[in-house]
Amino acid sequence: MSKTSAGHFFEDYQIGQVISHAVPRTVSGGERALYHALYPARGALYSSDEFARACGLPGSPVDDLIAFHIIFGKSVPDISLNAVANLGYAAGRFLRPVYPGDTLTSSSEVIGLKQNSNGKSGVVFVRTRGRNQRGEVVLDYVRWVMVRKRDPDAPAPETLVPDLPQVVGAQDLTLPEGLDFTRYDFAAAGEPHRWGDYTVGEVIDHVDGVTIEEAEHMLATRLWQNTAKVHFDATFRPDGKRLIYGGHVISLARALSFNGLANAQMIVAINAGAHANPCFAGDTVRAWSEVLDRAETPAPGVGALRLRLVATRGAAGILRGEDGKYHPDVLLDLDYWVLVPR
Repeated sequence: MSKTSAGHFFEDYQIGQVISHAVPRTVSGGERALYHALYPARGALYSSDEFARACGLPGSPVDDLIAFHIIFGKSVPDISLNAVANLGYAAGRFLRPVYPGDTLTSSSEVIGLKQNSNGKSGVVFVRTRGRNQRGEVVLDYVRWVMVRKRDPDAPAPETLVPDLPQVVGAQDLTLPEGLDFTRYDFAAAGEPHRWGDYTVGEVIDHVDGVTIEEAEHMLATRLWQNTAKVHFDATFRPDGKRLIYGGHVISLARALSFNGLANAQMIVAINAGAHANPCFAGDTVRAWSEVLDRAETPAPGVGALRLRLVATRGAAGILRGEDGKYHPDVLLDLDYWVLVPR
């Protein structure tokens, strides 16, 4: 009997199935250092303990997307090892900051299944939760992924597509305990723009571009222990290319958004997200944002902005073609909430 695992295929999943993912991970300052080496991330709250303490936190947490990548990576061997592509996200809530020394675990519940018409693959919907060493949920999100079938002749499961909210309501945002931006240091943060300076419908071109290299992508996926074959095995795709991990594009676009959104300090929700087109080494990625909504919060000096973050190989402001489909240059369309000083 083989002791190795080929991973889960589409026909292996059942509605209501709960999978506890292996290998807990204790977060250290090393994750932050490597993250900031991989991406041009410069958020002051995630760079300085002193800045974070002035904002009411006990110290500088790790970047929100570090927590996302670690928790996501835990789920890959069980959910997307045999994925064709990770398709989208919804109902994501960042519930507690993660600090160096915290130990993260994750589990996923299968909440939807839909076989594709070709009979060779299907879409699996899961709700993944990440917890710290105290059992507190730090991140909760839904994603859906296209997974190959082991046996194309295996019977299709009953189709169930979950009804997911289009947006996390502003009233449902969870703010970190003690967060207070009344003593916010704009000079240290890098830009003077406050919550009230942004208007709904405003489009911000983040100007800068970064060309993706194979080596940094491979380092990133290993850092997050993401074992999806499409990211490592050049023989897994007919074109012989390794697909760039979608989370790599998210972090790159988020880091590029510093230019114009330096004070968008904390991600508190992911409303929706789509990896619109595949990304490969050699692509030069740029980013632009659209302000979708604004909301007040009960925390002192803190406002919330709902943003659309778009990563593209092309020009700012272009999202869809005349046919209504994503423009071929668009790599990522992410709808999320951030906290900014008022």
